[in-house]
Formats: sequence, structure tokens, C-alpha cells
Amino acid sequence: MDQLMFIQTGMGTDVHGQNITKASVRAIKNAIHTNSMPGIRTVLPEQSLDHMKINVKLALPCDHDQLDHEQVRKAIPYGEVNIEVVQGGMLTSSGILLEDKEDKNDLMYIVNAAIEVGY
Repeated sequence: MDQLMFIQTGMGTDVHGQNITKASVRAIKNAIHTNSMPGIRTVLPEQSLDHMKINVKLALPCDHDQLDHEQVRKAIPYGEVNIEVVQGGMLTSSGILLEDKEDKNDLMYIVNAAIEVGY
């Protein structure tokens, strides 16, 4: 990325499913869905959203190997997406143990996201 323009941050959780991808996608949506960048096309090369570069940094508490990178990419509607996974986030009790789950734990997965936008 030659020119960094915006950094957006978000947090996502999977309260009962222990699904790191679901929590990550929710963190990304939390970061980007409350923002509007109406003038970004005017500064992008060829004024095209295809030239936008997106760096997604996800702080995961566990299950790094279970992250579905393709689903994470689909959460970003435009541009060239690069994903970086780092240790972070949080595991905490959801307060409810779902007996019908195979692994029978009450862990809530919390993921933090930082989304860098530029070209």
C-alpha cells in the first residue's frame, strides 16, 4: 500500500458457536458498516474501487488455523484484500453451557479487527 487513507476498527463475537470465522466477519462488518467514504473514488488510481487496497488485521484468541480466509475476504465488498492474523482477542464465558454442543463448553470468542484502506 503506497498511500494509507483510513483505519477502521471493530469487534465481533460468536457467543455460543466457538466459530472464529463468524466472530472475525462480525468484527469486520462492525468496522466498515458504520462508515461512508464518498470521496474515495476521486483519489484512487483510475477512480476505480478495484484499485483500493485493504489490509485486514485480525486479533484472534484461538483457532487461527480454522479461520476461513475466503469468507473473511467476502466481507470486504471492494478492492484487493490482504489478511493478517495476530494473537489477541478474548475468550470468556458466555454464561450459558449449551448441552447439545459436542464439545460442551461455554466459551465466547471475541475478535478485534483493524481495517486499513488505501491504494
